[in-house]
Amino acid sequence: MGREIVKRIDIEIERMSLLKHPFYRLWSEGRLSMEALKGYALEYFYLVQNVPRMVENIMQYYASTEYAGEMDVNLREEREHVALWIRFAKALGISESDLYRYNASSKTKDAVHKLLELTSTPAGVAAMYAYEAELPKISSTKLEGLIKYYSMSSSDATEYQRVHSIVDVRHADVWRRMIAGMPVHMHDALHASAVESMAAQNMLLDAVYERYIARDC
Repeated sequence: MGREIVKRIDIEIERMSLLKHPFYRLWSEGRLSMEALKGYALEYFYLVQNVPRMVENIMQYYASTEYAGEMDVNLREEREHVALWIRFAKALGISESDLYRYNASSKTKDAVHKLLELTSTPAGVAAMYAYEAELPKISSTKLEGLIKYYSMSSSDATEYQRVHSIVDVRHADVWRRMIAGMPVHMHDALHASAVESMAAQNMLLDAVYERYIARDC
């Protein structure tokens, strides 16, 4: 039964894949302007800062389980990733002070707050899995685009994506194993949490697209 709920969630992650979103399609095709990339760096930072909180939310329910140690590692690494994003932004010409002063759009804030809300329940482990399961593939795709189309190959420009193409394989595996061990009566809630997580993630990309691309079309 554990495998079945993971399979149900994986189907939804594929169906709602962020790589199908117009913004990431433009990135993978080298059709984003530098202004759009900068806008993405600014908007997405609102999520990057809050990912550790998402992990902390889940840990309050599962701190006494066999996964506590692995979640501790996940949390430490998510906190470290904030500095990597700042380096990425600086490679785009955005200062650290500009990142922190930037006022994200209401849609971006709503998306991130939804993820925080989802991870504040026992079923939130599925929301976190839906966030990290596809990140290695997404990060590899973005990394390739940065180098191929935007000539951004410095460690500052690429380290965030490079790290996520590797460590989120392990992160997602923790959440996957946790989901597989959940009792059957939680399966529908886990499935719903994953679907809502994917919707929120897509909404964040909608926010970037609307603010930095659609307005110029």
